[in-house]
Order: sequence, then C-alpha cells, then structure tokens
Amino acid sequence: MNVFPNTSSTTFDGCQRYSNVTVLPPSEEVCPSYWFDRDNLISCETHLYQNTDTVVYDYDLACDDWRRSLIGSIRTFGTLTALPITGFVSDRWGRRTALTLNAFNTAWIGALRYFADTYVGFVISEFAESTFGSGGFSTAYILVMEVVGPKFRVLAGASMNTFFSVGQITMGLIAWGVPNWRNLTLALYIPQLLTIFYFWLMTESVRWYMSKGRYDEAESVLKTIARVNGKQLSEKSLEALRLTSEEEQKNQELLKDQRNNEPWLIVLVFRHKRILIRCLVSPVWWITTTFIYYGLSINAVNMSGNRYLNYMAVSAAQIPGYWTAVLLLPRVGRKPVLIVAFWICAACQIGYIFMPEGQATLSLVLYLIGTYSIATVMTSIYVYTAELYPTRYRHSLFAFSSMMGRIGSILAPLTPALGDAVWDKLPFVLFASFALLSGLLVFITPETLGSKFPDTMEEASKIGKEEGN
Repeated sequence: MNVFPNTSSTTFDGCQRYSNVTVLPPSEEVCPSYWFDRDNLISCETHLYQNTDTVVYDYDLACDDWRRSLIGSIRTFGTLTALPITGFVSDRWGRRTALTLNAFNTAWIGALRYFADTYVGFVISEFAESTFGSGGFSTAYILVMEVVGPKFRVLAGASMNTFFSVGQITMGLIAWGVPNWRNLTLALYIPQLLTIFYFWLMTESVRWYMSKGRYDEAESVLKTIARVNGKQLSEKSLEALRLTSEEEQKNQELLKDQRNNEPWLIVLVFRHKRILIRCLVSPVWWITTTFIYYGLSINAVNMSGNRYLNYMAVSAAQIPGYWTAVLLLPRVGRKPVLIVAFWICAACQIGYIFMPEGQATLSLVLYLIGTYSIATVMTSIYVYTAELYPTRYRHSLFAFSSMMGRIGSILAPLTPALGDAVWDKLPFVLFASFALLSGLLVFITPETLGSKFPDTMEEASKIGKEEGN
C-alpha cells in the first residue's frame, strides 16, 4: 500500500496515488516506498468498485463528488420549475387533471431513465421527471385541504406526510431487494403507469368546480360524498352553497378591482414593519427545515451499518414527529413547539459531531431523534407560517417562504460531497447552526394559538402585540 496516501490510521485514499519515480510497474509482490514520490499526488487512472450495479459505477463517479451530488440538486431545480407549471394546470383544468398528469409523467419519464447510457442523459431525465412530475404532492395536498374542513386540516396534512414517509420506507425495502439501479428504476416506475386511471377513479375538488361556476358538477360530487358517508343533502343546503359561492365570486371580483388600485405587495410589506420582519424570518425557517430534513435523509446511507436499514429507520422516525406536532400545536402553542423542536434537533447534531468512534448504536439514536424533531418542525411550519399573514396575501407570502425553502433542498444533496472534501462532520455543524439560529428567530414572531386568521395587513400586524412582537 505504499502507492496510496493514508486518510486515517486504517484507510487509504481511493482516488489519488503517489506518482512513480521509476518506470518499473508496481505489483502486489514488489512495491517499495522508494519507487514513489510522496510529495507528488496524482489522480488514479482507473478505479475498482465493490458494487458494479450502481449509477456511480456506470458513470465512473467514485471520485467525482460534485457531479454525483449534482444529481440531487438538479432534481430540486426541476421541482422549482414544476411549481408554476403545476399551479397553472391545477387552476386552469382542475386538481384531478394536474395530479393525474404529474403522477403519469413521473412514471413514464422515470422509466425512460433505464435507457440513459451517459451521465448527461441521466441528469436530463432527472430534470425532466421533476419538472413535469414533481408537482403531484403539492397538488394532492391542495386537493385534500379543499375536501376536508378547517378543523381537520392539520390532521390531514400530518396524514399525508405520514404516507410520504411510508413511501420512503417502501422504496428502501424495494431498493434492498433490487440493488441494480436500472432494474430498480423499472420496479419503481412501471407500476406507477396505472396512475393514469386516477382521472376516472377520483372526484374533482368541489371548491374548484364552484370557483369555475360549474355548480351542477359540484353538486354531483357532494351527493356522491354524502351517499358514501350515509348522509342526506337537502336541496336547501345545495342552494345555500350555490348562493355562497356566487357571493364569494362577486367579492373576489371586487377584491381584484381594489388590488388594481393598490401598491405592489412588496411596498405594502415594507409599510408594515412587523410583516416585514416575518417575511425576513420565515424563509430562514423553511430553508433550515428543508436543508436538515433532506440532508439527514441523504446522509443516512453514509452511516455505519446497513445503509438500507438506516434509510428506512430515518424515514420511519419522521412519522411520530408529524403526529407530535398534531398533538402539541393546539395545546402548547406554535412557538414553544417550534423552538424546542429546532433546538432538540441542534443538540442531536452537536452530540453526533462529538460522538466517539465505535458508538454506532448511540449515534443512530441521536440521528433518529434529530430526524424526529425536524419532522415535527415540518408539520408545524406549514400551520404557523399561514397564520402569520393576512388572508388577502396569505397565499403569495406563504409561497414566497416555501419557494425560498427550496434553497435548502438544493443545498442538501451537496452536503456529502462537502463532508468528503473538507470534514465528514461539517454537514452536521451546518445542520446544528441553522437549527439554533431558526429556534432563536422564532422568539421575534408572535404566538398565533387562539388568534383568528387576520384578513388585512393591519390585523396581521396586531397579532401578539401584547407580547411586544
């Protein structure tokens, strides 16, 4: 092993070697140290792989950390592109249409990745799939929120996140059983082609029908729901719903006329100091949450032990985190839950950084508690951010925070490469720092538990005034 520099007392560099000072080729039997210049490192010409059924092997990415990490980041860029496309389709042609298209596009574009013979082709397929298919979850979220009443929205959101984690666990099991990446691609995506039948199996959102003035179709859906639930819908109730919808449409038209005479939203935000502070603070929470949430999932496969079990354990640890938020938010309040969850997550990252080698079980426990905590934040942040802003501008300001949060999910796939290039614990230093900062920033925003949704900038500014926030 005189050819390779040491990276620790027990490991050697797998990507660089010492340059030769002799023309004689080294062999397993004869390889003295004086044949090599220990002051001159060069890249290895070829690499030996333990596994030959991976993307890393097929595209020779073993010593190219940044190209390997770019795959995850390019997927997030595609998701950013998907959001406005999906939003347009959803508002124009309906939630059911948008969800079906996203799910089916994910299936056939993802399956095409099987035929990607080059790294560029693989990356293009990743970007295309996320651009035309990754809006499915957000569309499903909107559809569910429009179906359930306000009382059950937090519960419904936690349920959706739970199924997301169950999907991650299922994917880990399938990947364990089908390790070859091309076969795994087919195993994951081919069954999803059946999602084309969503269009005929699902009902459209009643709220979307009403917003488009398609009252007969809305009434048909409501009657179907009532029949399935064993309830009766009177004609009087349906007529009242129609009148309410027409009144809402008139109000929306009035609001549209008023907005044409109002200054731009950014001007309104700068006129209200408290709203401006929230607009500066809430994106930091979202960046932190997505950065840690996805970062912990991605780095789980680098932990000691079975990488499939580690990934599934991290995914499973998220589920109690979602339901902890459901349990505590209406009882303890939004701020205490967020602060404690952020700081528990930070404490776990700090503990993981200083954990001695050989403590695999304890390291895994800390890792899972950190994942559980950030999952609690994930559910809480949706509720809290929406409550901080007025009804008229809630969607725009909420979307701004959510969009900024994508910065975290873009950076998360780069953390393994950063750890390899600088220090293996550096990603966890960043996770801890962001979590500590975000917990502190919660102190400067108001508690919203028990407050009604504000309708105007003035009402939103008054939330928590008695706290001095």
